[in-house]
Parts: sequence; structure tokens; C-alpha cells
Amino acid sequence: MVLLPQSHNEHEEPQRDVFRSSKLEKENPVSKEIVDCAFKIHTSIGPGLMESAYQECMEKEFIKRGMSFKKEYQMPVWYEEERLQTPYRVDFLVEDCIIVELKAVEKIMPVHQAQILTYLKLSDYKMALLINFSSPLIKDGIKRFVL
Repeated sequence: MVLLPQSHNEHEEPQRDVFRSSKLEKENPVSKEIVDCAFKIHTSIGPGLMESAYQECMEKEFIKRGMSFKKEYQMPVWYEEERLQTPYRVDFLVEDCIIVELKAVEKIMPVHQAQILTYLKLSDYKMALLINFSSPLIKDGIKRFVL
């Protein structure tokens, strides 16, 4: 929901959806920091390793930067008000606001993007990053999703 200005006076600041903007204000700096971690790792060791190696590197970067995170976070799945036995596992939940999914694949496929969108739809989180370390240029391997 976005609130529109009450008048057309250009000197008045328009009202806005304070909840959504405050969430994004927190998520955007965190998102930038996560992307910086990915750039540092990719610059240092490049593409071609297994996903688990990049996951370990990301964990080390988060720790060095004092970022809070949960590795292999088990996100609960609910069906008809009942929690299912099999949770989804996301690679990282960073600062309790951004889902981070790592890949080391030749190309991001629609199924990978669907996976991220499913994580967002099943959770209260509004932002996710899909990072493919096998991309020759890491900037081309990072996809940001916002619901």
C-alpha cells in the first residue's frame, strides 16, 4: 500500500508506506554488504569451485564483517495450518531480513529463480539474493528478488 500526498503543493513531502520503506532501508545496506562479500570472494578465487567452497567463504566474510546470519536456515513450511516435517533449507538468512541462495552452475535456470520466489512466498522475508559464482563476471551472476 502506498499513500499518496494529500495536496498538490510541491513543497510538501508526500506520505508513503512507512513500514515497507523502513524494511527496505534496512535491507538495502545489508544487500549491498552481501554483494560486496560476493565480489571479494569471486575476485579472490574466481569461478570454477563447488558451491560448498563459496558457502564457506561467504560464512567467513559475514563473520569478518560482524554480520549476523543463519547458515542452512531451515524455513518451516505450513499446509492447512499444520507444519510439514520437511522444511526448505536456504543457504543463508542474513541479518534476519535477506535470504541468500548460492549456486555454482553454468547458467541460472528458471527453476533456480522459482526456488527463490518460493522461499519468499513461504516466508515473511521480502528480499532474496541469488548468487551464481560460476559466472565469469560476478555482476552477471547476482540476481536480486523483492516481493
